[in-house]
Amino acid sequence: MTKKELFFSALKNEQPPKFMGHAFDPFPQEVVFGPAGPELLFHAVIDPITNWDILQFSGERYQDLWGVTHRYIVGEDPGIIPLTDASNQVIQDMEHWRDYVKFPEIPKDLDWSYAQAQCKAAHERGELVMVPTFRGLFERLHSLRAFEFVMEDLIVNADEVEEFFDAYTDWKLEVLKQLIDNLDIDMIHSHDDLGAKEKLFFSPTIFREMLKPRYKKLYSYVHSRGKLVQHHCDCYITPFAADFAEMDVDMWQGALPTNDIQLIQKQLDEKGLNLLLMGGLESAIIDNPEASEEEIRAEVRRAIDTYGPGGHFLPCIGSINCLYEKNEVIVVDEMNKYGAEWVAKQKK
Repeated sequence: MTKKELFFSALKNEQPPKFMGHAFDPFPQEVVFGPAGPELLFHAVIDPITNWDILQFSGERYQDLWGVTHRYIVGEDPGIIPLTDASNQVIQDMEHWRDYVKFPEIPKDLDWSYAQAQCKAAHERGELVMVPTFRGLFERLHSLRAFEFVMEDLIVNADEVEEFFDAYTDWKLEVLKQLIDNLDIDMIHSHDDLGAKEKLFFSPTIFREMLKPRYKKLYSYVHSRGKLVQHHCDCYITPFAADFAEMDVDMWQGALPTNDIQLIQKQLDEKGLNLLLMGGLESAIIDNPEASEEEIRAEVRRAIDTYGPGGHFLPCIGSINCLYEKNEVIVVDEMNKYGAEWVAKQKK
């Protein structure tokens, strides 16, 4: 079986398992920079909307198309960091958010040829082709408004928050339509962190009332176009993780071990749901510059031995890549090496 076929076997939760290894193994592996910017990033092909909306900006302190203040120093920062606070927040008053938020109009003259060429090349290499769409519903709101105020707004100004989520969902639908219309892809990588490492940001009720139906609308559209959904959320979401399957998520990327992964696996089986959990590795071990090679390999083996038997699982670096490249080489090697040994044991 090819790497893609093995991955889809895991995605379908076929038993006995045919593949246990690095969840991103059949995806592009390296970041390459070309004349139009990054060709590949986070195992995904970079499209012109992502470049236009997110990646064209960098600096110590800059404003994006939405008026949000950020920091991103290439080579220093692990990612783009919103600097939103009470003094610079775009939405000054949630009750009148429409007076402050100006949805950028996606340019009609974007050049898709470069991303199209990257998709074609990835397909020719036999790789799965994924494009990202960053700034999910919750992350977009708390980039526009200071986080502590958003926490209040979810309760005090719930109607207005839902109105914003509806409007932003419509904007994201147009993004998804253009991505799928213009690029030959297998899946969308959607990004929205909904909790901290060990706690939720809000109650399961708020998630189910405010976010779940909007994400269901977005992801049902992706499915209607014959594409898959990978949702990145490297945080604690145990109380509503199984809901991801109900809102048409195919892969939850970033399933930290602070979640009760075994409970989630049981819930999926009891409800007859399918959701590939990509994660299970403790970042404090595998991405620690002081960790020994044996400690890193032991953590990978622990994750596979603990979560592999429950199905719906492939090991994956929660933050997608390690900060320390030497650690990542060890992690990926052990995921594939020990994963193959583990699969062989299941056949005996």
